[in-house]
Amino acid sequence: MTSPRRTFAIISHPDAGKTTLTEKLLLKGGAIHLAGEVKARGQARRARSDWMKIEQQRGISVTSSVMTFERDGITFNLLDTPGHEDFSEDTYRTLTAVDSAIMVIDAARGIEAQTRKLFEVCRLRSVPIITFINKVDREGLSPFELLDEVADKLALDVTPMMWPIGMGGTYQGLHVMGDATDALPDAVQEEVELAGAGYPEFDVEAYRNGDLTPVFFGSALREYGVDQLIEAIAAFAPPPHALPAEPAPVAPDYPDVTGFVFKVQANMDPNHRDRIAFMRLVSGTFKRGMKLTPTGHGKPIAVHSPILFFAQQREVADEAFPGDIIGIPNHGTLRVGDTLAEKPGVRFTGLPNFAPEILRRVALKDPTKTKQLRKALDDLSEEGVIQVFYPEIGSNWIIGVVGQLQLDVLLSRLDAEYKVAAGLEPSPYDTARWVGGDAGEVKTFMDQNKGAMAKDRDGNPVFLAKSAWEVNYIAERYPAVKFAATRER
Repeated sequence: MTSPRRTFAIISHPDAGKTTLTEKLLLKGGAIHLAGEVKARGQARRARSDWMKIEQQRGISVTSSVMTFERDGITFNLLDTPGHEDFSEDTYRTLTAVDSAIMVIDAARGIEAQTRKLFEVCRLRSVPIITFINKVDREGLSPFELLDEVADKLALDVTPMMWPIGMGGTYQGLHVMGDATDALPDAVQEEVELAGAGYPEFDVEAYRNGDLTPVFFGSALREYGVDQLIEAIAAFAPPPHALPAEPAPVAPDYPDVTGFVFKVQANMDPNHRDRIAFMRLVSGTFKRGMKLTPTGHGKPIAVHSPILFFAQQREVADEAFPGDIIGIPNHGTLRVGDTLAEKPGVRFTGLPNFAPEILRRVALKDPTKTKQLRKALDDLSEEGVIQVFYPEIGSNWIIGVVGQLQLDVLLSRLDAEYKVAAGLEPSPYDTARWVGGDAGEVKTFMDQNKGAMAKDRDGNPVFLAKSAWEVNYIAERYPAVKFAATRER
């Protein structure tokens, strides 16, 4: 029997309409009852998934939120990914927790840089994609240009499932491909017939294998095509399936409860200083109060108050099933990458840390707040917002991030949530690499390069390099030492 769960993410370039589409899906699914007026900038541009202060100010999503809604007997778990290019690390981890994705493309702009990057992450993990070409009620590229661009730039077969009757000022509605074309204007009828002959028929297996994308046209803002999109996710998107793990992949029908933490979020409710670990349930039937053992420290924890997310509302979950995302309140015991299982011995793979591309020192404005700063940096590194490196020589902690916006989020949250005023100073280093390999060779290398060595928050040795050139130079000098740009927990 097919599971009634669909766990999916929405990916797009900033401003393609992802936040608006998220809101309309929640509205159609009954998870929210009032659509906010979505404007281009400022306070009004806030779907229910955008809750952090910096998001409200900038009108962008910088955290991945989870929203669950139900429609026609199907439970939809929507994971909202950050829309800003600087948050590729958080987005990557979110895409490890979904079974499919919706790719939103602006009809006027076609495929943009960030869309392409996110698509490559989906391809890496064989995540099937439904394409939604948004804003057809505005002037844009022709449907044929858009379809051919998806096919050419992403090397995907495309099957139009709908066809716009006019675009921009001439837009009159949407035609379902395969329906009779008698009532269509002659020019549109000709387009539909040409498209029907020129593009492959929809093949659900090719879609689920990541070789073909069904394409829907519409306008999230005007709610054109949104119902058809939800129906397509229900009908075609894959239910939960086996996920990569050691010693072997884990399928949903595996009897024990297993899952993995792909995100940790602190202070979602500022009144309670809470800390939620988001766990993707992979197998078994989870029951409230159940004891699960995390790979991180091996001591079972009882999950007394698991949370299901309905837009900004939360409900305590009495039970959950494979594909569901549950929030587990904890006090720093759970971290990104942890596997949780009824019995130890299983570890899910594929949730890496990435080498930072920007390194900075944190400068406290009030030196008496050192303890609060340490706590804040620990919290934020557990969430995956930043990485913290502790140099072997000197006391200045070094912050590593993948993109500039993470630094803005760091300062904003230090101030808003921890009442720590801080600034950032240049660091003498440009990038970092995790050090491994032969133990004797590693010790020799570390002894000879003490001034450039640090430890990450797990105590792993890290080489801080002044440039990519230095990384290559050092790697050639110490061939028995491995310098890794990613590290799995």
